Amino acid sequence: MTFWKTPNFIYVYKNDYLINLAMQVNDLAILKKDEWLQPNKEDIIARYNRYCSRLDDIRNEFGSLSDFASAYLFYGIHFDETRKAWVYREWAPKANNLFLMGDFNNWNRYSHPLDRIGNGNWEIVLNEEQYKDSFKHGSLIKLIVQSNQGEQERIPAYINRVVQDDYTKDFCAQVWIPEKEFDWSGDTFSVASITDPMIYECHIGMAQESEKVGSFSEFTENVLPRVKNLGYNTLQIMAIAEHPYYGSFGYHVSNFFAVSSRFGTPEDLKTLIKTAHSLGVAVVMDIVHSHAVKNIREGLNYFDGSDDQYFHPGDRGDHPHWDSKLFNYGKKEVLQFLLSNVKYWLEEFHFDGYRFDGVSSLMYFHHGYTDCWDRNAYFKDGVEWDAITYLHLANHLIHEIKPAAISIAEDVSGMPGLCWPIEQGGVGFDYRLGMSIPDFWIKVLKDQQDENWSMNEFWFMLNDRHPLVKTLAYCESHDQALVGDKTIAFRLMDKEMYFGMCTSDHNAVIDRGIALHKLIRLLTITLGGQGYMNFMGNEFGHPEWIDFPREGNNWSYKYARRQWSLVDRDDLKYKYLNAFDKAIIELASKHKLLMGGYGKLLNIDEGNKTIVFEKNQLIFVFNFHTGNCVPDYEFEIPKPNNYAIILNSDNSKYGGFRRIDENVRYHYQERDGRYFLKIYNINRACLVFKAV
Repeated sequence: MTFWKTPNFIYVYKNDYLINLAMQVNDLAILKKDEWLQPNKEDIIARYNRYCSRLDDIRNEFGSLSDFASAYLFYGIHFDETRKAWVYREWAPKANNLFLMGDFNNWNRYSHPLDRIGNGNWEIVLNEEQYKDSFKHGSLIKLIVQSNQGEQERIPAYINRVVQDDYTKDFCAQVWIPEKEFDWSGDTFSVASITDPMIYECHIGMAQESEKVGSFSEFTENVLPRVKNLGYNTLQIMAIAEHPYYGSFGYHVSNFFAVSSRFGTPEDLKTLIKTAHSLGVAVVMDIVHSHAVKNIREGLNYFDGSDDQYFHPGDRGDHPHWDSKLFNYGKKEVLQFLLSNVKYWLEEFHFDGYRFDGVSSLMYFHHGYTDCWDRNAYFKDGVEWDAITYLHLANHLIHEIKPAAISIAEDVSGMPGLCWPIEQGGVGFDYRLGMSIPDFWIKVLKDQQDENWSMNEFWFMLNDRHPLVKTLAYCESHDQALVGDKTIAFRLMDKEMYFGMCTSDHNAVIDRGIALHKLIRLLTITLGGQGYMNFMGNEFGHPEWIDFPREGNNWSYKYARRQWSLVDRDDLKYKYLNAFDKAIIELASKHKLLMGGYGKLLNIDEGNKTIVFEKNQLIFVFNFHTGNCVPDYEFEIPKPNNYAIILNSDNSKYGGFRRIDENVRYHYQERDGRYFLKIYNINRACLVFKAV
């Protein structure tokens, strides 16, 4: 019989059955705080017990979850100081033979066989003295796998460096153990300082203006200062792990422990992160554990000749919508691979957390492609319990290594408890992406005329979230910037952006677009959640879509970049949107708006398309009307205060028309023990008031 405990519970493991002593007496905290879940009490306790049982198994066999997640220190290529030799290990249980080849042996396919060392593991030892001039940092290698399926050249599964030949386009593993370790000294940044994440989402390759693939170094020099200047406190980086097809946006990963070499070296990425930390900016990785690329030569598919080594066998192992492979989260070695990957990026690169891609796809056999979300959908029908247990373990590990780390779930389902602490019955994420918000804005801009917009609907959608689930709000996703879709700016202004953005131009479409772009962003950051996210370039209304080089565009990089010169030019109106973005980030940060909970509605006026609310002692007045400007517009306020304007979207520095005198002080009026404020309520503008 074994005993172990978490902060709130004691468990007994006896006769292959896990008994939670505390649960026999008390419910999990999530069940006490959310009465809606009471009918699913047994399901939630069972979900929690599956995690506890798996964790107990791991601890019994490996000592701790962290030790279990240290496989990257065993597999792959390492220098063994005791043996004075290079050691390479691989897990390939169904392979018949493995051979290591590379420039160190003139690419001889069979001269260097690996030996079986048990449990499906293989090993080869290369003596330093014998190979010091041939097997070294920068050497190119590949693995030959002989199986019942024949013979194949493969990339080692745990390799930390993969490069592509410029001529043949073939990918090859590279020995990457620099003589001098990266200097992390002086990196004293603590992610605990980020209590209100304002995230700047980015893609390194397309972050430069030149028609090419950008680098980590260029991003560090050219883009990081922009992020800091705008006031964002968190950087979220896409496409970090190696992926063979650039146009996949980094979501078809082949080599999970390798930094994509098209952007630079591992040291270049470490320099970017260390520099960001020096600026007070946390760095979050967009991690893809929901699926993997199908490619055989570059990836894990059929690695040891079988279809069930890392993935589910047969059709269950194929993602029907993404043309990719699905991990078998119930297999111990797969869990170890993925959890080791989680630990690797935190420990080796000092990332401050993760945005987990495709969580809905991971948690359900239908991968989130369903119109029915009810109790059975969340807890019984089509739920991939092994995957959910993996998410429990991943979040446990993340916060064990870095307690204040940021863990974000990209989830469309709203799985109950997804963003609750594990010990309270949740899955352990810190934030959930508010994915309904960008979908809502698309629907409004695409399908409705301005005159038909409902202020009640605006208010409802921006506040439609569980009060105990921290939500990350955003106006538009990176997907909306891709060819085939449109950003908010592009939906508002479309082709007019190409010839109507000069400061000397007068264009009604541009005027409307700039005004509404500002209102949508401010309303979203103010009401949408406890965090905020923007995709790079959207802050200033980048006019071009994203189209990665492909056969259909003659492999052009023209649209796989960001044109920073547009926002830097004084004669273009992009600067107005950029300045307003900086202003709203500063407003939200200074007044702790993201941590302020829900706003308090003061007035909704459908006739004048106006919403008035209070949040953190600021009063916001949004007027979305096409033309109504109302003098002496009156609304009730909660306290007898006088007010001054602290943000005016109609200010000329934000591309507005200067219709408001910002020096005016607004004095409350009292009637029958109630307090009122009168203002000039101008159309397509927002005014933010603070008590003086």
